[in-house]
Amino acid sequence: MPGHRARLLDWNLTGRLVSFILAATSIACLLSEMYGLCPMRPFTLWIFGPSCLLLIVLGCVDALAGSKRLARMLVLGAAAGFVAAIAYDVFRLPFVYSRSWGLAGFLPPLNLFKVFPRFGAMILAQPVEQEQYSLATRLIGWAYHFSNGATFGIMYLAMIGRTTRSIGWAILFAAGLEAAMLLTPYPQVFGIALTTAFVLATLTAHMVFGAALGFSLRAAGRRIHN
Repeated sequence: MPGHRARLLDWNLTGRLVSFILAATSIACLLSEMYGLCPMRPFTLWIFGPSCLLLIVLGCVDALAGSKRLARMLVLGAAAGFVAAIAYDVFRLPFVYSRSWGLAGFLPPLNLFKVFPRFGAMILAQPVEQEQYSLATRLIGWAYHFSNGATFGIMYLAMIGRTTRSIGWAILFAAGLEAAMLLTPYPQVFGIALTTAFVLATLTAHMVFGAALGFSLRAAGRRIHN
């Protein structure tokens, strides 16, 4: 029985598929809201939240009674995705603060962080558009944003299987995410004008996300194997 349990939890095709599906509930939370399938609040409470908890439980069980490969990959994927999300946001800072930093002459001012408090409002079942968002709404929105980064890292690693894949695949994955999102109701829901400047800035930011994701995974993988 212990051996059978360990095999079910291993970083094999089944384990990777389960990890991918559970991690994908993060972005599915937003997609379900945008397509009118399920509001973000009940989706977060009854699907996304429990899925994250189940991922943690699976990782803990594997760390204690399995091969430890699944646990290691979940941690690496989530950590690399989180780091990539930070790189993604840092890249966008000059656009967000273009005017106050005196960069408007060559960098277009873009309100690229406007969606984050709106994420929080959706999760809290508040009006999406508000004159002043509460601190709790902002924090929840930012937390959801970083959950997307962490879960994208898990999804990517579940797709490729190992940390040492070419960084180019991670960049392609991230650029694909951005291209796919632009085809959803995302711009209309959040009142985003798809100008050339916006598309180029966000596409490049996602490529930065992909590069950081791929580099982080390769660096972590080499340390583990050395």
